[in-house]
Amino acid sequence: MAAMPRTLMKHLVFFLAVLTLLRPSAAPAAEVQKAEMAGYLLVSSDKVSEEYNAGFSLYAAAWPLLQQYPGHRFQTGLFGTWMHAQYQGKPPADLYSDIEGGLGWWRDTRFPTETPKFIMGGVAVNFKEIANGPAHGRGTWDKPQGLYGVAQLSPWLLFPIDGLNLKQGTCGELFGYGYLPLPLTAAKATTGGKKVATGDNSWTLFLNTGNFKGPVCFFTPYFWSHSAELNPDLAGLLLDSRPSAPNKPFQMETQYVPGALSKDEKGETYARVAPTSFPVGSDGNTVILHRLTSYNRKALWDGVKAWFEGGPVVSGAISSDGSHVQTLRAGGGSTWRIYAEKTPKEQKVAMAWGSFATAIAPDPTTYGYKWNEQLVRKVKDANGARVVLPEYFHLQNNGKKDQWVAVKPAEIPAGLGLDAWRFDRPKEKASEPYDTPEAPDSSFKRPGPVAGPCKTRLGDGSVVTYYWYRFADQPALLNADLTKEEREKMQVKVEKLHRTWTKNRDYLAPPTVGKLADLDQAQLVTPPKGLEIGYVPIATRQELEPSRPIK
Repeated sequence: MAAMPRTLMKHLVFFLAVLTLLRPSAAPAAEVQKAEMAGYLLVSSDKVSEEYNAGFSLYAAAWPLLQQYPGHRFQTGLFGTWMHAQYQGKPPADLYSDIEGGLGWWRDTRFPTETPKFIMGGVAVNFKEIANGPAHGRGTWDKPQGLYGVAQLSPWLLFPIDGLNLKQGTCGELFGYGYLPLPLTAAKATTGGKKVATGDNSWTLFLNTGNFKGPVCFFTPYFWSHSAELNPDLAGLLLDSRPSAPNKPFQMETQYVPGALSKDEKGETYARVAPTSFPVGSDGNTVILHRLTSYNRKALWDGVKAWFEGGPVVSGAISSDGSHVQTLRAGGGSTWRIYAEKTPKEQKVAMAWGSFATAIAPDPTTYGYKWNEQLVRKVKDANGARVVLPEYFHLQNNGKKDQWVAVKPAEIPAGLGLDAWRFDRPKEKASEPYDTPEAPDSSFKRPGPVAGPCKTRLGDGSVVTYYWYRFADQPALLNADLTKEEREKMQVKVEKLHRTWTKNRDYLAPPTVGKLADLDQAQLVTPPKGLEIGYVPIATRQELEPSRPIK
């Protein structure tokens, strides 16, 4: 082909340049802001008589709230409660102390998965000390602030430092737990050598799961009274000596679910949140709470105290005579809000939760949700049957207030960038191991364990090293302001419990709906021969160790 003449070439270049100038330019991509969703889901229940002030229990559904673990900013509980001390009249001012914890995910969880874990969540005065389980709490071993606050009671269940693991893939099964006081110690008039009393409440964690039932651990009375040792004005105000307040809130606290915001050309704001799911049964509905029960001392304390003082043996089954099962109502609500990071509280806008979720009470002891099938989508996979809540929202005003209204993906204007936003599990630095003191004069070493080390690999990918200690010689009790004589008296009581309170029968009344969740089987342990009575397993290290075989 002959070459194009130079003059024609110049005209063609000029023509193409003009076409380029006349062609409409692509709209600039919308700016996507990082956002989050947080708030509470509320449960409506009847009031409880003030006499039921000796603890509580409940069954809470356990499930993977998010499809992908979003990193260590993620902190949310599943449904649970806050157990405060009971007072006559107005509670003391500027005093926060309780037992909370429960199922969930926390920023300091070192080995997280999509499956929730369980921690105990004991809060001393105004969060200055926190105890989450044996060897797990606030502070460092040089300056412990709750690390010694929980003592191990069960010889059959190992409590990992990072929290109890449920079986991976748990989705909608019910996790039964509660706290009742046991008379394991005697009240005394002095604490740390000061004229400050310590009460005799050993608030004890009881579980009812598919593969373990019974008492597990307890908060030492000193965990609470230590605050009064430091500030005598607090004496008699804390859970070592006070009964529990019967009327507790039952809620789900969400502190962070990742999201994103974007505006269209008209200035309309849209949001997307990470795929958030709830488990569903065969009827398409969700059960999230069951058998909220409050107790008085007839339920367990009175019989156990008489047994320890020479009376008849007590089976450990909690008596219905001292129990009150609360009635649940199809009420409650939501304070879930979506907002850009660092938004002031007063500018955070609530989502229209009721447009896609309706509270139900299938029976008087059960609470859950019915879903708007036009706005949620159903999934069923290896993680179980679930509904995924709406991911996309449009900021609208209903004539009275702004609110986030759920919309379908097709209703989101093109070019906002929300559809391309990813909520994958982020790449994070591997968590450091949990360690306990190795110094030969530490309470972990003197008098020290009688057997071990033993190792077990959990479903969260971690390996736990543990030892067997004589109950009275475990580190938590050596740091509980107890004399050797006081610890030996406890030893006698606990040996009675170990002989009688086995792991395979009911203590909490069983659920009447659903199926019980299982714990990670690797946490169920068998005492070495000769150490079946009066000895307990204590975790001393937890670490990621994926490549080294466990023997």
